[in-house]
Amino acid sequence: IIEARNLFKKYGDLVAVKGVDFSVEPRECFAFLGPNGAGKTTIIRMISCVSPVTSGKLRVDGLDVTRDQRRIKAMLGVVPQTDNIDPDLSVIDNLLVYARYFNLPPKTARQRAEELLALFQLLDRQHSRVDDLSGGMKRRLLIARALLNQPKIIILDEPTGGLDPQARHLVWQKLNYLKSQGTTLLLSTHNMEEA
Repeated sequence: IIEARNLFKKYGDLVAVKGVDFSVEPRECFAFLGPNGAGKTTIIRMISCVSPVTSGKLRVDGLDVTRDQRRIKAMLGVVPQTDNIDPDLSVIDNLLVYARYFNLPPKTARQRAEELLALFQLLDRQHSRVDDLSGGMKRRLLIARALLNQPKIIILDEPTGGLDPQARHLVWQKLNYLKSQGTTLLLSTHNMEEA
């Protein structure tokens, strides 16, 4: 479902990704493991069509990232390394506003948002302000948001960074459930145990 051949990313004279090859199979949980600065997030940004490929081939579900960005973005759910939830909106409103990017009808968006909040044990906090959530709750909200468009592939950049063991366990329990439902998971981590 994702294939890279001789993938390079350069920023001026800096080579961030040098000749990487990998393949991700459908329904697989695939991890990029490496220290900070190894190029994991850079690869994720190229797969997500946020940063252009310098050279090499990168395909997502048979589509070329240099030509089919909109179609690729529509099939992805992305959980960034840092929280980018709108603190001025409630938990549910963060999801409903995000659903507009995918042109989801309001009724469908609300139904999916409530289902995802229930899945991630946040339904009782749906009217709370984001600033009132714990770090683990914010991380679960980011993952719920990434699932609104029912993506084929979920990309998670350091998915449990900064979480306590209980929150980490809950996140992985939910990710395993999604994998069992046929979703492909792609994650980056510097944590060998997590990989």
